[in-house]
Amino acid sequence: MQTAPPFDRLSGILERFRLRARLHHAGALCGLHHFDAGEGHGYLHVLRRGQLAVSHPGAREVTQALHFEQPTLLLYPRPFTHHFHNPPDEGADFTCARLDFEGGAEHPLARALPPLIALPLARVEGLGLALELLFAETDRPRCGHRLLVDRIFEVVVIQLLRWLLDHPQEAGVRPGFVTGMAHPGLARALIAMHDAPGEGWTLARLAACAGMSRTAFAVTFRDVVGQTPADYLSDWRVALAQTRLRAGQPVKAMAEELGYAHPSALSRAFGARVGMSPRQWLAQVSAGDAPR
Repeated sequence: MQTAPPFDRLSGILERFRLRARLHHAGALCGLHHFDAGEGHGYLHVLRRGQLAVSHPGAREVTQALHFEQPTLLLYPRPFTHHFHNPPDEGADFTCARLDFEGGAEHPLARALPPLIALPLARVEGLGLALELLFAETDRPRCGHRLLVDRIFEVVVIQLLRWLLDHPQEAGVRPGFVTGMAHPGLARALIAMHDAPGEGWTLARLAACAGMSRTAFAVTFRDVVGQTPADYLSDWRVALAQTRLRAGQPVKAMAEELGYAHPSALSRAFGARVGMSPRQWLAQVSAGDAPR
């Protein structure tokens, strides 16, 4: 009996919306350290040894004060102000990276995740080898060290994302892309939309991808993802349009590939989702005022 081939839930997203990591710090941190959302970066902090108190001034979405005493991974996928309070003398041992998800807060993964994910290192299967190499490179810098460390950090993030797709409830992920990708049937429909956004995706075709009836698919999709398949597809197409606009591609060159008969139809869909025309949005992004 032939088994169904495995399907990849991450590559399509990360190929279209890149992830970049840059080494920020390696070694002891003593005293108070600020990480300001205004800098525009997400962060991945790996607490190797020691104790750490973290505060989130004025935050409503996360606990304002947390304390960690075991090796822990802290992921801030979007810019989010946080302060580290380390012992003033012995400090704590960290390896940290700045993260930039292409599209910023509108990156499908960055948007779907909670502001903070904090997990003991031992909880995430598969991290051991990558962390061992990461620590070896940060402990003893050699030729190409920074470039290699940046790539290893990206591997660590991808491994974490893999784990999150299988454990969304444990990580406190709200309904959306990640919870949809954790559902075997919905994941196949989501991947189909991601891989071919310009296809004429009807409810019947998507339900067939998921191996479900149309009614069961529509109800399950709404419950698990938090929106209708049509709304999700429209959001995905607009997100792709934003990426291409930033890259300099005109609306008329992308409309048909994204499933719109005319550039004006894409512009209308864009305006309905974003609240402004593609031209206006791009002008504000270029000026640094619009969501990225």
